[in-house]
Amino acid sequence: SKSRPMMSARQVHMSCRGSLQEHCASSSRHLRRPLRTSSRSSRSATKPSSCSSSAITFCGGGGGASRCGWANTNGVPLIATTTSIKRCAAARPSVVLRCAGSSAAAGGASEEEKKEDGGMFGKEGLITLGFILFWYALNIGFNINNKALFNQFPFPWTVSTVHVIVGSIYCAVLYALGFKDASFGRPIDKREFGYLVKPATMHALGHIAANLSFAAVAISLTHTVKTLEPAFNVVMSKLILGTVTPLPVVATLAPIIIGVALASAAEVSFNWLGFISAMLSNLTFSFRAVWVKECQANVKNFTATNNYAYTSVISMFICAPLALIFEGGSVVEGAKTAIASMGATAFWFQLFLVGIFYHLYNQFAYQTLNRVSPVAHGVCNVVKRIVVIFSSVIFFGNVMTQKTIIGTCIAIAGTYLYTTMNQKYKAK
Repeated sequence: SKSRPMMSARQVHMSCRGSLQEHCASSSRHLRRPLRTSSRSSRSATKPSSCSSSAITFCGGGGGASRCGWANTNGVPLIATTTSIKRCAAARPSVVLRCAGSSAAAGGASEEEKKEDGGMFGKEGLITLGFILFWYALNIGFNINNKALFNQFPFPWTVSTVHVIVGSIYCAVLYALGFKDASFGRPIDKREFGYLVKPATMHALGHIAANLSFAAVAISLTHTVKTLEPAFNVVMSKLILGTVTPLPVVATLAPIIIGVALASAAEVSFNWLGFISAMLSNLTFSFRAVWVKECQANVKNFTATNNYAYTSVISMFICAPLALIFEGGSVVEGAKTAIASMGATAFWFQLFLVGIFYHLYNQFAYQTLNRVSPVAHGVCNVVKRIVVIFSSVIFFGNVMTQKTIIGTCIAIAGTYLYTTMNQKYKAK
């Protein structure tokens, strides 16, 4: 039989939008080059015996580190090892692998395909860069507007509830308009709800704790303390999943802890409510991180965007009663005071704005994760925290002592080390 022509990354993506399967299936009649299968695991993907550094297009995704470049389902180049690639989108009985730089691969990729798929300056690379920039811009907008609102309306339980209400309405509108993939995706059953409700509950409680901290202390201190989240993740992964973190990875937590301690001790705006709330946010978000893994393993055909849409709705039903309990008696008078200071239009618009910023920056963060490797996403997260901290300092004119600046830099550097070391050992 005649061989099928090679497909571009976009064609591969469109042909594979079906159910995810655990093994990468491939048929030799669809390949232009011999494959070598890893003997270490039947779950590992196959790869050509040699390829270029930006070479292979396939339906699937992964992380790790290797000399071979893989592309995810969106056609965006990723760096991955064969053992780190666990799944292939395989709506068809085979998956096309292309070694773009090889003369054996039917002459390699066309110039049009290279422009569309290749590198940071290709079409997909520029789209990914756009996602990152939107993520950063929305995050900065959220943090600055959220803190400005707290300066006039110091009701973090209520504001946290508004965030998830706005996000839930946004998702419902998209779903009603037919944009299902950008919202809930599909209905869920009782079993799937059981897996979703645990990380969603931790998300709601962690979000409230973070806002309690934002309202009490400078944004820079909250974000510095939140760099401790990996330390909580290590402990929770051990206690709940029994996952043992390699010692070199654990060692990278030391500069994070030292940096946070130094920055907190020298922070002008420090108070215990802000510090403890940020620590509680770390704890709850670490529970969320662990239970999200459990959810992903048991809820199939469900994207991170779909997960977050349901998380927003579940969070709304958790945050609203707590806001009524803790602030219900005073929130009306607080709103009247804020309206008298800001004006009614500005007050209600600010509430809506922080809600939509909060939802969209989280959505762009998830979508960016789908387009880049875990290491790249971790590095982007570190850079984002730096940008948010220093943009808030400039906007609000907060004073950071020399020790606070040094401590913050040490903590952020430790976060970068943790991200890279953690992914390095995952890839092995």
